[in-house]
Amino acid sequence: MNLTSEERAMLSGEFGSGVKRAMEIVVALGNVYRAKELIPVKSVQVSGVSYKNIGDAGLEFLKEWAEKGARVRVPTTLNPAGMDLKSWKEMGIPEDFASKQMEVLEAFRAMGVALTCSCTPYLIGNVPGIGEHVAWSESSAVSFANSILGARTNREGGPSALAAAITGRTMRYGLHLDENRKARYVVEVRCAVKSEADFGALGYIVGNLLENEVPYLRLATEGLGEGKKLIALGAAMAASGAVALYHIEGVTPEAKWCDVIAKDAKTIAIESLEDGYKALNSPIESIEFVCIGCPHSSLTEIEEVALWLEGRRVKAKLWVTTSRRTKEEAEELGLVEKIKASGGEVWADTCPIVAPIEEMGFRSMATNSAKMALYASSYCGLEVRFGTLEMCLDAAVKGRWY
Repeated sequence: MNLTSEERAMLSGEFGSGVKRAMEIVVALGNVYRAKELIPVKSVQVSGVSYKNIGDAGLEFLKEWAEKGARVRVPTTLNPAGMDLKSWKEMGIPEDFASKQMEVLEAFRAMGVALTCSCTPYLIGNVPGIGEHVAWSESSAVSFANSILGARTNREGGPSALAAAITGRTMRYGLHLDENRKARYVVEVRCAVKSEADFGALGYIVGNLLENEVPYLRLATEGLGEGKKLIALGAAMAASGAVALYHIEGVTPEAKWCDVIAKDAKTIAIESLEDGYKALNSPIESIEFVCIGCPHSSLTEIEEVALWLEGRRVKAKLWVTTSRRTKEEAEELGLVEKIKASGGEVWADTCPIVAPIEEMGFRSMATNSAKMALYASSYCGLEVRFGTLEMCLDAAVKGRWY
């Protein structure tokens, strides 16, 4: 690899052992991916935050790195933790888990990482521009950055993202290169795709079919906008496959101003969403737990939940998960109090997939997120119902899926 004099100095240890270790990781991965050089990044988003996921080995790894004096060079945000950092007792989180989780966060804090604990950094101020290079690791955030914002990032692992934050560099390969951002598949969507849940089902189908390829979608885009429907689409494609970039004709930025279809692109057709809905739904009626907020809920979605629940009481446990900043905004508007008045809860900093949900006794769940439906079933062993926001809230109130 061609390294600058500053990069060689980092690698030789002139900036300290923590930076040396980070540069060793970046260079080793660069050699694996045959990158010719490194590239500066504007921001980093780090995964591998929940103690549930990283365990004691990951905690010791982070503590050791912090003790070596490693500090981030660029703005760096964190993925969700395994609990609400302020209200973990009310969530029912065991004290031993909470203690370990706080140690994880203290190690990140020591390295200068902002403890945002959200999978939607773009909703809380981390918004890269078109063509800017970043090193993000959370799959749905990577999809949003590449596809909706037009920034450039590969799907980093937790350690590689942290190494990029400490060095300010990542490897120039993959989606950082023009040629790899072209669509290899044109997806003709011939069925109606209207609700956010429809976009999640479509995303599941496309991700399952294409794995890590770049698709170019042709579908009716009237009233689509660039909001939560596209977030749901990208999150589902990233979860069922590993799609880190997609283009939508006339909608996403690169599809508007340049030719993003490869000359040898293949065409596939989606005639129905039935397979997506079928794969994401278990044949259950009783619902014990409903969760909204994967990726983390925006202020608009929290408002929709609060308005729908007004005058109603939930039978199932209802969680709305969001970032700390968004929860505080919702509290100021009285939205959190309205949801709590119905028997629901709004938690910040976390989501069920990275929380110790298995220890809480839930067996069945409803969600409006295709990503959460897939992960709750495969990672948490829950039986899941997937549908629209209104269907999920109805299930929360009735305790049943109709």
